[in-house]
Amino acid sequence: MPAFEYQAIDAQGRSLKGTLESDTAKTARQQLKSKGLILLEVKEVQKKETAGRTALWQQRIGMRALGHITRQLAALLKSGLAIDEALAIVARQLESASARRILLAVRSRVLEGQSLAQACQWFPSTFPPLYRATIEAGESSGKLDQVLEKLADYLGEKGQLHRKLQMAMIYPLLLTLVSLLVVIGLLTFVVPEITGVFDKMGQELPAITQGLIASSDFFKQYGLLLLIIATVTAFLVKLLLRQDKPRLQFHRWLLTMPMVAKFSRGINNARFTRTLAILTNSGVELLVALRISSQVLANDAMRKAVETAALRVREGQSLSKALETSRLFPPVTIHLVASGEASGQLPRMLESAADDQERDIQDLTELTLGLFEPALILSMGLLVLLIVLAILLPIFEMNQLIR
Repeated sequence: MPAFEYQAIDAQGRSLKGTLESDTAKTARQQLKSKGLILLEVKEVQKKETAGRTALWQQRIGMRALGHITRQLAALLKSGLAIDEALAIVARQLESASARRILLAVRSRVLEGQSLAQACQWFPSTFPPLYRATIEAGESSGKLDQVLEKLADYLGEKGQLHRKLQMAMIYPLLLTLVSLLVVIGLLTFVVPEITGVFDKMGQELPAITQGLIASSDFFKQYGLLLLIIATVTAFLVKLLLRQDKPRLQFHRWLLTMPMVAKFSRGINNARFTRTLAILTNSGVELLVALRISSQVLANDAMRKAVETAALRVREGQSLSKALETSRLFPPVTIHLVASGEASGQLPRMLESAADDQERDIQDLTELTLGLFEPALILSMGLLVLLIVLAILLPIFEMNQLIR
């Protein structure tokens, strides 16, 4: 049964928006008019979503919300409800109007005879390839409730890792920003007022004071220009990285940087192994699972390596040997994949590899931030000390001349 989104005015003159299900648009209008509503607009959700290109925010559900929806669907399916009934119940409980529209549109397609995976294909921004392929495998095997439960766990763990990394980065980023603003403020506004007195005295200033005055004058004259140049450069770099070849070269360069390489390889390796574990455990063919898993990698160089590994696997090579050839995946992951292939427990070994990489990323993040924060505080302290010394030294020399 199609879903319709409407805008209307009630008897008290209040504006109303909502969604209802009906056989046709005419029937939907009759239902609304029977409630005493003055209709302004009635649109079928699926037509609204597929006609042209709607705004991106209308086609998205956040990862955390998608995890809750998936877990609720798994619980309802386990209780024996049909998929269309489960979708309707979950949709009624959603607070987000856009998420409700999407879920009702998925339900309408399921009622038309499409599978859940096929219905989700209409909303690729909300349901990524991993999600759709896993659901398709669950429907084929008759274990959709179990597959949805695993998907919910995956989305929850992925969201939890993102939140941990974001929360860990908030304090150092704020500290860095405040420190830069303090230094720029001192050099731009405070230092000129104080050093102006020294210029009137006519005495020779210490080298550190002269350097401070020169830095202050530079920021006052060229600070805005530097900001404009930095903004334009960032914009041009962003445009350049949208092109395939420059982005691939940049990502390869990132994998050679000492500290950045550990983060990039670790995060991408965790994504890859976790995604491949879910797909293979759900019954997805290995070559298809490799193709889908490569799409979750944020680093193009590692994505190319996985695509090349898939070609080698198609030619008959083992997955562990194919991944080892690229030299982009850690030895622990290669060893666990080889053990999984030998024992027939590849999904479990891939999950172990993902857990190992996620722990390493968390430990590395905590260690890096633990060293960065005191180093930043120490650097800012030394910088402020230099500014204070540059101001006080001429005063001390002036006192000695007076004596």
